[in-house]
Amino acid sequence: MAEQGKKPELFELNNGTMQVKITNYGCTITSLSVPDKDGKLADVVLGFDSLDPYLQGAAPYFGCIVGRVANRIKNGKFTLNGVEYTLPISKPPHSLHGGHKGFDKRIWEVAEYKTGDTPSITFKYQSHDGEEGYPGDLSVTATYTLTSKTTMRLDMEALPENKATPVNLAQHTYWNLAGHDSGSILNHYIQIWANHYTPVDETTVPTGEILPVNGTPFDFTSEKRIGQDIDKVGLGYDHNYVLDCGDEKMGLKHAARVRDPSSKRVLDLWTNAPGVQFYTGNYVNGIKGKGGVVYGKHAGLCLETQGFPNAVNQPNFPSIVYQPRQKYQHSMLFEFSVAE
Repeated sequence: MAEQGKKPELFELNNGTMQVKITNYGCTITSLSVPDKDGKLADVVLGFDSLDPYLQGAAPYFGCIVGRVANRIKNGKFTLNGVEYTLPISKPPHSLHGGHKGFDKRIWEVAEYKTGDTPSITFKYQSHDGEEGYPGDLSVTATYTLTSKTTMRLDMEALPENKATPVNLAQHTYWNLAGHDSGSILNHYIQIWANHYTPVDETTVPTGEILPVNGTPFDFTSEKRIGQDIDKVGLGYDHNYVLDCGDEKMGLKHAARVRDPSSKRVLDLWTNAPGVQFYTGNYVNGIKGKGGVVYGKHAGLCLETQGFPNAVNQPNFPSIVYQPRQKYQHSMLFEFSVAE
């Protein structure tokens, strides 16, 4: 699996309270441990004990960074500057998460690795013109930092070098705040700071509409148990929310808050992206994870902050096209705490 002589390795960020393990294969978070109400650490992300299952493709995007374009591009086609591009159909009938071998299945270079009170690691990847069908060379960096005792920040940047290209990176960790081995997330509560969402057709690609969540099962404007209305939305939630009503701090909008009543762990997510995909692990099916635990449907939830799905084909969605030397910049803050 090694590319350019690099090999997949595991790195740790540890500040004494929080412990995160990340591999340069797909910039993947393989474990993240934070304290509960009693100060007891538990690993709150789905994943595997070793790197082998990731390398063998056993993970349904556990913990990785997906790109060049996250989420779905309808029928794997788009037109840019008069040229039609055809992408691999990785989730028929659409292209999903960058194709067959997206950024999640590449070995990134470790550009910087710091320990201490605010440990961090910076990964770099050079995506070439034509890779998975996308135009132009793109240089990408991703930096994970433990900015405080129980906060992790991710900063992603990308620079198209010679051609305009769509860019939309997302972080695809599956969270279970009770612990990765604790079963379903349907009893977690979530609040999403979105008055609107982008409805999808039967192939789960957006129709192009932007509709109010009010009066629908998609309304999480106030905290609601995830399982409350999930039976009204088919397999479960797998929808893009329009982040249009959260508070701001440090240039980032409040996207979501997840709370687990059993451990009292809370995750607050902040981002500068226009949307977030809320996904309830609908396709997870009997995957053997860490410690021999079998992950079933709804074993974790994803909050993928992103540009809107299929934006490259929807002129009314915020543009994800970047011109040569125009910097793409996407940050998110994962703040863990304990509910009173």
